[in-house]
Amino acid sequence: MGVEKAAPIIIKRKKVVSGDGHHGGAWKVAYADFVTAMMAFFMLMWLLNATTEKQRKGIADYFSPTIPINRISGGGSGAFGGDSIFSEDVLAMNGTGISQPTIGANPVRVDDADQGEAAAVAAQVAALRDIEEVLMGRGGESMLSDQALRHIVTRLTDEGLVIEIFDLPDAALFVDATTTPHPVTAEIAAMLARLFQVVTNPVVVKGHLRAKTVLAVDNPIWELSTGRAAQMRLMLEAGGLDPRRITRLTGAGDRTSAVPDPTAARNNRVEVVLLRSDR
Repeated sequence: MGVEKAAPIIIKRKKVVSGDGHHGGAWKVAYADFVTAMMAFFMLMWLLNATTEKQRKGIADYFSPTIPINRISGGGSGAFGGDSIFSEDVLAMNGTGISQPTIGANPVRVDDADQGEAAAVAAQVAALRDIEEVLMGRGGESMLSDQALRHIVTRLTDEGLVIEIFDLPDAALFVDATTTPHPVTAEIAAMLARLFQVVTNPVVVKGHLRAKTVLAVDNPIWELSTGRAAQMRLMLEAGGLDPRRITRLTGAGDRTSAVPDPTAARNNRVEVVLLRSDR
């Protein structure tokens, strides 16, 4: 009996070709990029709608800084920014920096004088601008009542931050032709005293009056303008301002008008100037 030969086993392998194999996984990368871009776009739209102008400027400055900040500084350049003990620049909050004279040390400047001076000027302007924004309630609620805000305008000059407190046709700062302040004037002075405590800049007070007609016999413009400036000084000090920070007090009489009509009530005003400490 013979041995039967086993039939050979033949295995056929069929190659399956996918219809979209030529695309690979590139579409996934493109889709992920698209979703990321859309998420960034909607986040940008949300930020534009949910933030104030000041906050948007801060975000923009973070990605493209416009305020000079020293490379070893530990804080910002505003009035509430804070600083590091290694800060190279002289900031408005404390008037000190690592390059300033200190007891038992002789530090050496890292940056050249011009760069340090520019940074100090930028810090001064930023601090004064912060004070102005807090005072006027820009980007938030003001520390003053609406009634008091009507009496105030501010401007930033080379001298410093000028805060002008003036009479309105229906609301004066002082009782008639005296140095007795109305309650709104006391409110403004008390708030300024508190606000000025976040910086150390010197303060100047100036008194101004409107012009009277030539027929007025009693016209004590110099005594009254100086007296009102002195009264503002007393109210600032009563509110907590260090008396040593007030460096000058003047009465300008009716010599400088704020509006074209020299007899307008708008010219009855007291200017409180927060000087730049680098001047």
